Amino acid sequence: MTRFHDELLDLATLEAISNFCQTVLEPQAAATDREARFATHHMKALSEMGIMGMNLPVEYGGMGLDAYTLLEAMANISGTCASTGSMVSAHFLASDSIKFGGSEEQKQKYLPLLASGKAFGAFALTEPGAGSDPASMTTRATRDGDFYHIKGTKHFISNAGAADLIVIYAKTDPSLGGKGISAFVVERKKGGITTGKAEATMGLKGAHAFEFSIDAKVPAANRLGEEGTGLRTAMKTLDAGRIDIAMCSVGIAEAAYSAAAQWMKTRKMGGALLSSYQGLQWILADMATDIAAARGLCLETIRKRMKGERYSIEASMAKLFASEMAGRVTDKALQIHGGYGFTQSLPVERYVRDARIMRIYEGTSEIQRNIISRSLLAD
Repeated sequence: MTRFHDELLDLATLEAISNFCQTVLEPQAAATDREARFATHHMKALSEMGIMGMNLPVEYGGMGLDAYTLLEAMANISGTCASTGSMVSAHFLASDSIKFGGSEEQKQKYLPLLASGKAFGAFALTEPGAGSDPASMTTRATRDGDFYHIKGTKHFISNAGAADLIVIYAKTDPSLGGKGISAFVVERKKGGITTGKAEATMGLKGAHAFEFSIDAKVPAANRLGEEGTGLRTAMKTLDAGRIDIAMCSVGIAEAAYSAAAQWMKTRKMGGALLSSYQGLQWILADMATDIAAARGLCLETIRKRMKGERYSIEASMAKLFASEMAGRVTDKALQIHGGYGFTQSLPVERYVRDARIMRIYEGTSEIQRNIISRSLLAD
């Protein structure tokens, strides 16, 4: 589909990433899904392209991309292989946590490793009994001299099984609820982390999520910011992550739309091309309009982010609309394909499965509605 903001983009970078998607990701996307093969098998190629550091400034080893180009790249990657897009966005949550919450020394120490792909990142906020309500987490970080003893369990943590650096959120003062949460960079090689098997999921089969337990002593120097600032760091990180997910949703929806449009132009029914039937033309028009509207919400969010303005509400709106839109568009694409769309011989059924989690990642649709409505009703 045609973008309506090309003048804002680094087109040379996007062309290089598009070529990478077509030559490296696309030929393996079906097998990655079918075999539930962890998308880390692309890590070397992704790192060589600079993709693992797309979200970071040049001074920390990143590509220094503007937010418009970064998010269009994420849409392209996710539309080609949503498992890879999800893996990369989860890696970004770790580096963004350090970027937003860390000291200059911590940024210099960890961000170049994450940007280069020499270290793989994960973001551990969710727990078995604390998903949409992180203030209910039970993981504890108890100060012991120059260390913290961190103990607890995290669940549905993308990348955790292979991550070298995990940003773990834990309560340093349980009496303060959410204000007692702190963030820590935990290095797996130092021990104390036990990871279970990857979850068997409906979609994004190559983007593995894990439950893990931690019982480890972590240097106090690895705490991001002051005690009690962890939830603030997490919320800043999730604001950025929600735009990532919104554009990942746009990418999946665009792939489904393109497949449906091509099918209509080549498939016949009753001796006529499907594209000649007005009912199907209107469905395609609705799909294209839905995608354009989602991209428009993302652009407004990015505009505010680029100006340094607060964009939490816009990020929630973009994530809510885009993730719900991806569900509608992928379902319509499958319907246009008829019975063929329900088979694994075509990628449409994969788009449907991959799109479903977008309404849950980085805060469910219901949580986004809570955030938006609280803002609308605030005095």
